[in-house]
Amino acid sequence: MEDAKHKVARAALDELPGRGIIGLGSGSTANLFVEELGARVRAGLAIVGVPTSESTRALATRAGIPLLDDEGPWEIDVNVDGADEVSAALDLIKGGGAAHAREKIVNFAAKRNVVIVDASKLSTRLGERWAVPVEVLPFAHGTTCAHLARLGEPRLRVRPEGPVRTDAGNLIYDVAAGPIDDPGRLDRALRAIPGVVETGLFVGRADVVLVAEKAGVRRLVRGG
Repeated sequence: MEDAKHKVARAALDELPGRGIIGLGSGSTANLFVEELGARVRAGLAIVGVPTSESTRALATRAGIPLLDDEGPWEIDVNVDGADEVSAALDLIKGGGAAHAREKIVNFAAKRNVVIVDASKLSTRLGERWAVPVEVLPFAHGTTCAHLARLGEPRLRVRPEGPVRTDAGNLIYDVAAGPIDDPGRLDRALRAIPGVVETGLFVGRADVVLVAEKAGVRRLVRGG
């Protein structure tokens, strides 16, 4: 499957303009894309990037990709990112890498969004394979958790060294809601809770999904 991931990362290069500003996603498959893009930039491709995380910024810098600052605003031509789960409607769950708030900002700033995944990320409905990552403020996060529990089963994401922190210093609760009938409604309900910064539900935000399979790369288009 690793070879398939490299193929889908290379296939995403065909979705880019000859020059412009590109959003650079986070995660293992997105990292492969950044490395492939770096090779093209070093060969002369006139691309400038907007990274969605500090780890992506570091990787892109090592790859030789010129980058814009974090403040914006940006005129992003294409954003290329991964996903943890993709529904049949091409809605997404993101946030396994705790970068989904920044990823959503870059996603909304882009004229076009390309998502690169392997076939294991596909499902009929969101929530079949993945809980919904929710970034929350540390202040009163126990209270925020109690409100999240009305919408699913929240679990604070922790590592052996302690709670996972986002680049902004916030916490992540993974909310298991089961198969989601209406991702947009759940997204609105979660974001209405004080203390919630952003959710990992990306509804209607993928224009093209490239899927790495053993036989090659399958291209799915919203509304296609």
